[in-house]
Amino acid sequence: MSKTLLSLGHGYSARALANVLIPKGWRIIATTRDPDKAAAMRATGVEPLIWPSEVNAQALDGVTHVLTSAGPTEAGDPVLAHLMAEITRAAPHLQWVGYLSTTAVYGDHGGGWVDESTPPSPASKRGHWRVEAEKAWAMIPDLPLHIFRLAGIYGPGRGPLAKVRNGTARRIIKPGQVFSRIHVEDIAQILATSMARPNSTPPCAIYNLCDDDPAPPEDVIAHTANLLGLPVPPAIPFAEAEMTPMARSFYGENKRVRNDRIKDELGIELIYPGYREGLAAMVEA
Repeated sequence: MSKTLLSLGHGYSARALANVLIPKGWRIIATTRDPDKAAAMRATGVEPLIWPSEVNAQALDGVTHVLTSAGPTEAGDPVLAHLMAEITRAAPHLQWVGYLSTTAVYGDHGGGWVDESTPPSPASKRGHWRVEAEKAWAMIPDLPLHIFRLAGIYGPGRGPLAKVRNGTARRIIKPGQVFSRIHVEDIAQILATSMARPNSTPPCAIYNLCDDDPAPPEDVIAHTANLLGLPVPPAIPFAEAEMTPMARSFYGENKRVRNDRIKDELGIELIYPGYREGLAAMVEA
């Protein structure tokens, strides 16, 4: 049977997934708010829909799988605000629904470990909005929902390489601070594996998507500079660093994220188990 994925909010991670699925014969329908991006999407084999004007009551007709990457706001989840009735109607007939969330739902744990059984305790507005969006999706009856809580995403065109190369990278030092990360290629392989063998655990399956090596952000910048043969940017104390409110909020959450479930339930072997492997591959490419 042919497989059709509706990708709602077709961003960086969703594009990586499409690159995996299209060669396997999948049909990908994807939304974008920007009409100028539609032609570029079509050139990659994706069928674009302009959000929200072209996403109507027939949007899920013939769709077998759904991936939603659209971030919530204070007003709630934008996809559910526009398509709740259609998703509820289609739920019993869908084979898999993926919701891309964030490890920000766990909040701050003082550098301690969290896993999927850790109760959400968000420390930021965006974390609170994600928790509410997760709950809203989980309340839809008969929906084969899979929630993926993503750590910091890096990969081609996204990450520390460009910043170190152009001299804008900063080594902000906050003692004890660590972040978990994941390469976009690993996100794509985990999503594709879940789609091939969906877990129907009610009310939904939840997976942390991160690598094996949570690390201080200043270590990643220093390692990147060494890989590129460039000077290591000077250290800046956190209290003295000029940062946007969003960037500063990331430093308010300090935790290490476990990824055992993707290995135990999905059989995942990470392509890039740590940032050193991921960055080395990017430099080589």
